[in-house]
Amino acid sequence: MSNSKKKAQAAAAALQGKKDKQRRTLIQVGVAVVLIALIAVIGFSIASKNSDDTTATPAATPSSVTENGAIRIGDPNAAVVVTAVEDFQCPACKQFEAISGDTLSDLIADNTIAVDYKPIAILDRMSSTNYSTRAANASMCVADADISAWPAWHTAMFEQQPAEGGAGLSDDELISLASDVGVDIASCVTDGTYTDYVTSQTQKVLADGVTGTPTVSVNGTVVSNPTPDGLRAAIAAAQ
Repeated sequence: MSNSKKKAQAAAAALQGKKDKQRRTLIQVGVAVVLIALIAVIGFSIASKNSDDTTATPAATPSSVTENGAIRIGDPNAAVVVTAVEDFQCPACKQFEAISGDTLSDLIADNTIAVDYKPIAILDRMSSTNYSTRAANASMCVADADISAWPAWHTAMFEQQPAEGGAGLSDDELISLASDVGVDIASCVTDGTYTDYVTSQTQKVLADGVTGTPTVSVNGTVVSNPTPDGLRAAIAAAQ
């Protein structure tokens, strides 16, 4: 074979090799594009599914609470409103109720004030049964069933406050205390109807700056000394 013919064959082989390489490159690019498209579609589908899966079901809202989640006792249109943020497991809240509860009741009775009670649950860790949440849920159950019975139930709850570190009052005991004031909350307690609502309200109250219980305020101004005298002075100043 002549040298010219060999050179021609070598050139043809080189050209064919170049074409084969280009073809493989195009195939690889095409495969990569398809894979990227598939990944994008899968990622979008997963994101959409996760978005659907994490859509929270709105918490059941008690019919008796105000727009800001309080159980209002007294005139709905009162010019002076005392707000008491409480946890039923809180010993200081029990003390506040014992010292100032009657004063608040008297001022409600003569239409001087209304009281917005906000039961929250920040002390679940102080019982073995999430007592703070269960008790706050029960408070919403009582208010919905008969808000006129709520003050007596509220007083009884603090009178029978369980010691920290134990199991807390059982569901049956919570139901019994409500029954004592003429209210049936059995299914509401056992179903934990307002448990999610209690959780959301607790988070909201903490986000609003409350750092402990009881936190007592008059028309939005915190009362540093919520004794009967301290409350009367703050209320007089707000009138």
